[in-house]
Amino acid sequence: MPLAVYVLGLGIFTQGTSEFMLSGLLPGMADDLGVSIPDAGLLISAFAIGMVVGAPLLAVATLRWPRRTALVALQGVFIAAHVVGALAPGYGPLFATRIVSALAYAGFWGVAVATAVALVPADAKARAVAVVAGGLTLATIVGVPAGTVLSQFAGWRAAFWGVAVLTLVSLVCTVFAVPGGKGAREEPRTVRAELRAMRRPQLWLSYAVTAFAFGAVIVTFSYLAALLTGVSGMSEGWVPVVLALFGVGGLVGMTIGGRQPEERSVPTLVAGLAVLTVASAALALTARHTAVTLVLVFVLGLAGYVTNPALQARVFTLAPGAPTLVGATNTAAFNIGNTLAPALGGATIAAGWGYPSVAWVGAALALLGLAGALWAGALERRDRRTGIPAVPTASRRTAEHADA
Repeated sequence: MPLAVYVLGLGIFTQGTSEFMLSGLLPGMADDLGVSIPDAGLLISAFAIGMVVGAPLLAVATLRWPRRTALVALQGVFIAAHVVGALAPGYGPLFATRIVSALAYAGFWGVAVATAVALVPADAKARAVAVVAGGLTLATIVGVPAGTVLSQFAGWRAAFWGVAVLTLVSLVCTVFAVPGGKGAREEPRTVRAELRAMRRPQLWLSYAVTAFAFGAVIVTFSYLAALLTGVSGMSEGWVPVVLALFGVGGLVGMTIGGRQPEERSVPTLVAGLAVLTVASAALALTARHTAVTLVLVFVLGLAGYVTNPALQARVFTLAPGAPTLVGATNTAAFNIGNTLAPALGGATIAAGWGYPSVAWVGAALALLGLAGALWAGALERRDRRTGIPAVPTASRRTAEHADA
């Protein structure tokens, strides 16, 4: 695997830490900013909104840029937004910086995945995607707990400064490791050709499963710190440990999912979403029992992330003629779930149903994702019976490029 692929994973790690670290910062941020925890939770949704809009928008805007140039520019914007966020005097300006940060991060995601796929042979594309996406899992294991600990000792703003510094390190590594400049060879890309390659209905069903699956994970994770301290009876000092436990589960899940062959992507999705549904419902019922909660947090991480490699690699298989837009749109799909799920969770808390209610929301979303995965499996079986190829044929892909 080229060094550049791991550097791209580092970029996802540094920026992904910011995406998820608010789950451990919400109580302190709410107190410092003078808002409720559900209102502070909307900062997570603000980031997700920026991801939804930014992924396809910036993928199109940077489509003709050299990929290294796009990666460096987007990281620079991300760093600047975090510096402003760390200095933000109140909730409103911080909310705005979260959206800007997410726009840049979303663009980076789309370009990073497309770059990684372009750097490796066809039989290594799924693994390359798993390495890049693995940066996000590492963020939940290391970055989020570290940010929580840092905020407990130096305040939530210190966590924002930490992310800015780490992203600067990643930017420097990108300059030296990712091929770019006049000597770099990149296939010509056009918006028209990529849009044409994205017309398959199965692709959009896969996006729907992505949104439901990730929403099911993030709704519980977003309010996990409040659930642990307010319901399970844990002290704040244990919160980073439990967040790390979730991340370890995610790493195990990502490793298992990344080793599954492409033909087993749908069974992997079905199994992961089924376990996620049951584990979420169990957490809602048993959140007051600390030992059970710890086990379920690990299971949530495992079940939530075992589906990630399949969700990421499957879209490239369904639409190989759209290497930039297909990944960017999948990033948007992840963050549609990331936008709506915390808002739904906050609504149930505000309605007086308590913190365990967010796990019920997660169970419902996972069940919807499971239904979508079963539907995708039924479509694949139908296509095999009728002789329709699972992916566009080489001749069809060639024609698509020629039409462009």
